[in-house]
Amino acid sequence: MVSEAPTESEAVSKRVVAALARAAGTDPRTLDPPLYTVIDPEALDTLVESTATTYVEFEHDGRRIVVHADGTVTVDGTSYDGGEVAIEA
Repeated sequence: MVSEAPTESEAVSKRVVAALARAAGTDPRTLDPPLYTVIDPEALDTLVESTATTYVEFEHDGRRIVVHADGTVTVDGTSYDGGEVAIEA
């Protein structure tokens, strides 16, 4: 399971993109299909900013993504700690 731990300053949608890119072994800027074609990134960020104790589960290019309200992001069944992946707009 690929897991991205929450940070105070980074939007969860960016962590999802980073986790998907790591799982796919690709650059986050070239993620195909783009995250916004599968789920609204702003809605995802809003969920995490809320005080809800819930999660969102969705699929992106055959991968299962779970985003918890605490900001934790998991992708599929592979877990590893990696360095930060910078995503420049």
